[in-house]
Amino acid sequence: MRSLPVSFLLAVSIIGATTAGFARHAPGFAPLRAKQAAGQKIFDDHCAICHSLKRRQPSGLFGPNLNGVVGRPAGIVAGFPYSEALKKSGLVWTEDNLRKWIADSAGTIPHTLMPHVSISDPAEQIYLIEYLKTLKVQVAR
Repeated sequence: MRSLPVSFLLAVSIIGATTAGFARHAPGFAPLRAKQAAGQKIFDDHCAICHSLKRRQPSGLFGPNLNGVVGRPAGIVAGFPYSEALKKSGLVWTEDNLRKWIADSAGTIPHTLMPHVSISDPAEQIYLIEYLKTLKVQVAR
């Protein structure tokens, strides 16, 4: 397992303490909603060009519909031409697997067809996954 730099851990603890302190003094501030909003912006900037989100909306030209992706087995959205590697992977889109995929899809499942620019920032990965978790309705199979 890769260890995190001390500076990263310190920043996370400071941000966590600051966020918690801010939340106490700012009625209506919801840290989870802030993460989800940041994740939606990241999705819009990096993912929306290829992926659709709305229930019953067809998959995008280059990527499958991601509505209900968290907890779903990989490679099962009907009508999308997945790589054989992804279809046979047995992968389920858990938070941990999504984080790995977002950071390095080709390293997570070699011979995949997803040609995206990796999101290497751990905070952006967390925000994106928090947003994807809000998309709870499964796509019809």
